[in-house]
Order: sequence, then structure tokens, then C-alpha cells
Amino acid sequence: MADQPTPKCRIEDYALLGDCQTAALVGLDGSVDWLCWPRFDSGACFAAMLGTGDHGRFKIVPTGEIRRTSRRYRGDSLILETTFETDEGRVTVVDFMPPRGEASDLIRIVTGVEGKVALRMELTLRFGYGKIVPWVTRLDDGTLRAIAGPDMVILRTTAETRGEGMSTVADITVSAGETVPFVLTYGLSHRPIPAVVDADAALADTEVFWTEWSGKYQPESMDGRSPLPSHWRTATMRSLITLKALTYAPTGGIVAAPTTSLPEWIGGERNWDYRYCWLRDSAVTLFAFMNGGYFDEAQAWRDWLIRAMAGSADQLQIMYGLAGERRLDEWVADWLPGFAGSAPVRIGNGASGQLQLDVYGEVMSLLHQARQGGLPEDDQAWNLQRSMLEHLATIWRDPDEGIWEVRGPRRHFTFSKMMCWVAFDRCIRTAEEFDVGACPIDKWRAIRDEIHRDVCAKGFDSELGAFTQYYGSKGLDASLLLLPTLGFLPADDPRVRGTVEAIEHGLVEGGFVMRYRTEAAVDGLPPGEGAFLACSFWLASALAEIGRIADGKALFERLLALVNDVGLLAEEYDAGSERQLGNFPQAFSHLALVSASHRLMMAQEASKPADVPVELGIAAG
Repeated sequence: MADQPTPKCRIEDYALLGDCQTAALVGLDGSVDWLCWPRFDSGACFAAMLGTGDHGRFKIVPTGEIRRTSRRYRGDSLILETTFETDEGRVTVVDFMPPRGEASDLIRIVTGVEGKVALRMELTLRFGYGKIVPWVTRLDDGTLRAIAGPDMVILRTTAETRGEGMSTVADITVSAGETVPFVLTYGLSHRPIPAVVDADAALADTEVFWTEWSGKYQPESMDGRSPLPSHWRTATMRSLITLKALTYAPTGGIVAAPTTSLPEWIGGERNWDYRYCWLRDSAVTLFAFMNGGYFDEAQAWRDWLIRAMAGSADQLQIMYGLAGERRLDEWVADWLPGFAGSAPVRIGNGASGQLQLDVYGEVMSLLHQARQGGLPEDDQAWNLQRSMLEHLATIWRDPDEGIWEVRGPRRHFTFSKMMCWVAFDRCIRTAEEFDVGACPIDKWRAIRDEIHRDVCAKGFDSELGAFTQYYGSKGLDASLLLLPTLGFLPADDPRVRGTVEAIEHGLVEGGFVMRYRTEAAVDGLPPGEGAFLACSFWLASALAEIGRIADGKALFERLLALVNDVGLLAEEYDAGSERQLGNFPQAFSHLALVSASHRLMMAQEASKPADVPVELGIAAG
């Protein structure tokens, strides 16, 4: 790590802004270094995060020496307040993206708090992931318009702006009580100029939106009261807000992260585009929402799923675009050097064509719990499930690329097979518990039992006393930490405890859990990555499930200490450099935090591991 390029910002130095259709990342230095407009998966107009300021950014920062920088989200919202203290005084920059109306806006309001502070605004727009310099003109009312092809961005501000090089700049001075707004609006270049936005009114509307949404939070507990300690609740609520921000409101799809190619190891090539909707990630995210009482999101996602998967079951993809697009071709933006020199920068994701059998289990689990939670029945959903199960019956014996999307040879991954068992089990339970019509339940039971026997015979290593990564392997895999929550075996089965403790001793480095040993070359890529944060949360839950509640809580507390100053987590963590790694913020990390917080508290309330079947770490029903 020491020999690799040093980034100007750490990944955890960023905070998230969003309008539930796209997202921006703003650094501690007051620079918006990432924004894709108009959707999460559109071309970035600010791409400095993966390059330099010349690749696009929107920076507002005091010109004098900064003595201290602090920031926070305003209550349970996505309104960011960054306060800069200088020798001359204090100033706060309020950043937010209002829930979208006709257009999408990024609004920055500079407010004087104390003294008189000079600041500089630099706006460098570069469409097409930092490559395309737009044509900028000033309209009669002073509005700045930047156009390139179909894209148009409008800047409205009370500050005097001027061109400097290939950027727009402004020098302002604010005294206590004074405000200067900067309103950036996206529109299509062939459409009329977007309407003027009142920054203060938009701020009030945005605060109402997030306050009302977060106020619906109803965490599960055995006695009807929230069992979470206050700091656990704060982290859980921030995670839920982050997950909500990663939803694409027009369709109900949920992206895995709003970024592409943030490295899993600085200087490495494990850099992937996560701005798409993985069935697995989305399904487990919905478990987190439902656990907090948010069933509207579950219904929207179910409707998205039905549309995305419409067609032949044998053409199921493991991920789709925000509206269900199937072509996610992977290519390299070779003009971008990557975060801290970590190339390549990938756009699109070649894993979209992989076979990952576990997604069948995750989808069936979600739809079963949604019914248990009272989600209105939908005939199309059950027909879709039956079609998926009929196809799974013909392919469950095949090797696949597995949950970690290996780019090496397909294998018989143990977790994939377990999740095939889950798929049949949840459909059987749905048929038994709900009036969904006639179905071949005896056939399903026979296949479920066959899968169970196959996994126990081929996936368990008696010498290790644990289930292994794939059939015939001696390696471990952190995905098997979910074993206690699947209902595949009772939590007190020695094979369950043996697997959890083998992973605890064999995959933990620096106190955190690795997915697997990359040195084994199972994934077809060079070795080297950080500890996977979701896996570490899974271990905390698994320890509670096998009766080691205190150990699980201690690990959970250690993980909470990793969130950045505004409560966000990336995909991975390097204990050696004490830095977050991977795409940011990462849905999988935050949903695992939500699940672990509730599972630990429920286990503590019961004073023993929960003895009811659960869905990927979240209590069913």
C-alpha cells in the first residue's frame, strides 16, 4: 500500500447527496467530485473523484487558511451542513438535492456564521465522465447555460461569475447572517430552460421530505418498543436513509452504490461499476426496509422485479439497469487515471451475464416475507416465482460464479446450493401459508430434500468441521456466515457453530472478516482486497445466533466505529491503513448494519439465539 499513489481525499472523506434518482459526493474540502446526471448510471459531469479537477468538479471553499472543518447531516435527512472555521470567521455550506420535480437540482447555500469570510467557487463541468467540455453561454438574465449534446446544466446564483480557463469561478465574501445560493439544474438541451428554483423553499421542502420519511421508522422488537441503544439507532437510521437515497424512485430499482471503480485495493484492478440493480442486493435491502416498517419500497421493488424479469425464466440476469435494462456492456474510460491511480475505470458490468444461483433464494425469501408482512398479493409475482422455480429445478446442479461474481471458472459453490434450497423452501412455505393456488408442492419438497442431502454430503468437510467454499474445497467463504439465518440447519447444530467459528479463526484479519482468501486465485484475479464490511456484520449476527451474544455485540460496536463522520460506509476496510475501500456508500454494508443491529437486540431480548426461521439475518414475519 505504501508504494501506491496517495489520493487527495480518502474515500471516507466524502458525504452523500441525493434525490432518489441520482447522487453526488462532496468531500471535506468542499468539492463535489462525483455526480451523474440525470440518473445514477448516466455519464458523470463531475468525475474528479476518479481523476483530477479538470475532469469536473464543483468546489466552494474559503480562500484563507482553514483551521477546522466539521460537518453533519441535518437531523434524519440528507441535507449536509459543512462548517469551515478560518482566522476571519466561520461559514457554513448547506448542500442538498431536492426531491425531484420536473428537473434535477444540486443546491449549495453559503451562510455566514461569524465574522467575514472570503470564499471561492469553481465550477468545472465535463460531460461524458470528464471528457467532454461543454459550450457555456450567459443568458440575458445572467443565467449560465452549459450544453454538450443532449445534456444541459444551468447555474443560477446571486454571485458575480466569470470564465477562467475552462471553468466558471466566483469570489464572494459573506458576513454573519448573509447567504449566497448556487443552484445547479440539469435539463435536456433540446427542452426549454428549467424553471427558476427558490433555494430556501427547496431546502424547506427537502427537510420535510426526509423528516416525514424517517419518521415512519418502526423497528421490530419483542415488546413493541425500540430495543436499540441510541447510538445504534442513529447508525441504523442513517443506514436506512442511505439505502432510500440509493433507490431510483421512478421504477423502484435499487442501486448497489452510486459510484464506479472506487478500488477494493489502492492501486489494484478490482474496480467495478456498482450503479446497477443487483437482484441480491436489492432483495436484501428490502429486508432491511421491511424490518424498519417500510413496505412501500418493497411493493415498488416487487413491481420493478416483475417488469425487469418479464420474459423467459431461462434469461434471468443477476442484475439489471434502473428501469430493467439488460445490456450493461462493460468498457473502460481510459482517459481517467482512477482513484489514487487505481485503474482501470470501468463503465458497465460484465458480471451481468453470469450465473449466480443464490439470487433465486434471495428473491424467493423477499417475496415470502413481503407476503408475511401484509404486502397485497399479486398474481404476476406468484406466476413469476413458479416460472423461476421450474427453471431452477433444471439448473441447480450446475456450477456457477457464486455470490462473489468470480471471473474464474465456475464451481459448485456451497452457498449457492444452500440458497437453491432456500428458494424451494420459501415457495413451499408460501404455498402452505397463503392461498396462491395449485402448485407441484410434492415435487418441490422432493427437490428441496435432494438439495439438502447434496449440500450436507459434498459441501461439509468433516476434518475442518465446517462447510467450505465449494464442493471438494478446503477453503472458507464468509457467505456461509449466513447459514444460521437461513433455516437450512438449526442454529445449535454443531455444523453451524463449526462453520461460524472456522470462519472466525480463518478469515478474520485485523479484527474484520475477509470474503475468502484471494491468494487461492478462485476468482481469477490478482490477490489483494480489504475486509468486506458486510461479512463482518454477518459475523456479529452469526455469533449472536450461536449464543455468543456478547462477542457479537463487541464486534458490532467495533464496526460502528468505522463509519465516517456522517455515518457512511464503503464496501471494504483495510485495517492496516485504517481506510475504507471500494464503492461508496455501499448498500450491502449499510443493509448488513441494519440487520445486525436488530438481530443482536432481538437475541439479547430473548437471552438466547432466536429460534424462529429468519431471512438473511432478519426475522421472518
